[in-house]
Amino acid sequence: MAKGWRDHVESAGPGRVRIRQHGRMLADAMMVAEPEMLGEGIDDRSPQQLVNTAEIPGIVGEAWAMADWHYGYGFPIGGVVATSTEYGEQGGGISPGGVGFDINCGVRLLSTGISQSDTDISSLIDLLSKRVPAGASSKGGVRLNSAALDSILSGGAASAADMGLGLQEDLIGIESGGLMETEERAISDRARSRGGASLGTLGSGNHFLEIQVVDRVVDTKSAEAFGIYEGDVTVMIHSGSRGLGHQVCSDHVREIESNYVERGGRWISDRWGFDISDRQLACAPIYSKEGEAYIDSMRAAGNFAFANRSALTHRVREAFREGVGSDADIGVTYDVSHNIAKIEDHVIHGKNCTCAVHRKGATRAFSGDHPEMAGKFENVGQPVLVPGDMGRASWVLAGPKSGGNDAFSSSCHGAGRRLSRTAARKTIDSELLIKRLEEQGIEVRSKTRSLISEEAPEAYKNVDDVVRLTEDAGLARPVARLRPLGVIKG
Repeated sequence: MAKGWRDHVESAGPGRVRIRQHGRMLADAMMVAEPEMLGEGIDDRSPQQLVNTAEIPGIVGEAWAMADWHYGYGFPIGGVVATSTEYGEQGGGISPGGVGFDINCGVRLLSTGISQSDTDISSLIDLLSKRVPAGASSKGGVRLNSAALDSILSGGAASAADMGLGLQEDLIGIESGGLMETEERAISDRARSRGGASLGTLGSGNHFLEIQVVDRVVDTKSAEAFGIYEGDVTVMIHSGSRGLGHQVCSDHVREIESNYVERGGRWISDRWGFDISDRQLACAPIYSKEGEAYIDSMRAAGNFAFANRSALTHRVREAFREGVGSDADIGVTYDVSHNIAKIEDHVIHGKNCTCAVHRKGATRAFSGDHPEMAGKFENVGQPVLVPGDMGRASWVLAGPKSGGNDAFSSSCHGAGRRLSRTAARKTIDSELLIKRLEEQGIEVRSKTRSLISEEAPEAYKNVDDVVRLTEDAGLARPVARLRPLGVIKG
């Protein structure tokens, strides 16, 4: 299997490598990479996973892997696959594995209006670590009764604002206005239980809250439109739908997988006529009962994630109010989703297509002439937030000024892992890492210090390289580089 895709690799222009359609693939695969990155000795699993996604029934265009691609569940992280709503009688496949378990995990960037020179970062990070609950548990979260949880699941960020956990004016800076339309919101009792106490919590793993400084602006006009100025302090929040979203995914993976049987090394659904190579890619037709139920529940979990980042923003505002006073003016620069599937209209190979765009570890990068960008992002492009690692930098990019890009208007979502969590723990000493970061002037607060090695800079690709490849491939353009000053981890 692994050798097969290597026989079909070719350069497809700057920052792009194509894996030509072969075997059971229904489309080509495109990787944002340079040819030498796919040489002998690399981990073959990610390109093979991408090849497998190109077998999903109803796929249109190419199967994409963004510049931060690495191994994931079913899809590679960084995977973007779109399926037509008009395929067959019930539409192409919608795959929970193509969204992931942390539904609407995403990134929010906050502006502060204060400069680094006027800020005591150490005391601020202490205040934030007290006010922002971090870690695997839901301890410290906002407890929601059934009616309040229903409101969050249906109303997203606006409902959080109605509860005093955010501002209505923030909504203009949130993808889709912080709302995904739902009807049934038929999530399980277990999912509701897991969400009932975790609103306003950061989580663990690669989730973080980071105080940063705008280190360098490379596109002044776009930066001004985004409210980003060199030398200013920013706050980046990376979190998602917590246990609620994980449970929603688990429930629907189980339901959809039950319609498949293994036959001759393939996974077959006789009911839907679907034939895939990897059980983790199990998908249902978009307009089947199972497909519609998953999409609706995914959107409800997505609303919870938008509300969660709003509640976290509220806690940031409280901490800055205490630590800085009225000088701080916390605004939402933007909030992007990077584990979601959305029904969107795109032009694919010259033809209009309404399709379900799976973005797993990838973000939208809408152009400045897209209808959703009307207002302050018009003719500029959507802000694209790319967290790197806690020792180097993060980036703000922008989608094209007009016309979109041919990866379903998508871009990278971060630096991308270079080492697995297990490998990082085995090779990196957490206490030495914290000491090294503090010597660089980066304050670290972690609920589980022994696991901080999993998030070491050397466990990730260099985000500057990822951004360069993304720009070379014509997907998004760099606007500003953000350098870490203090970080809170679970």
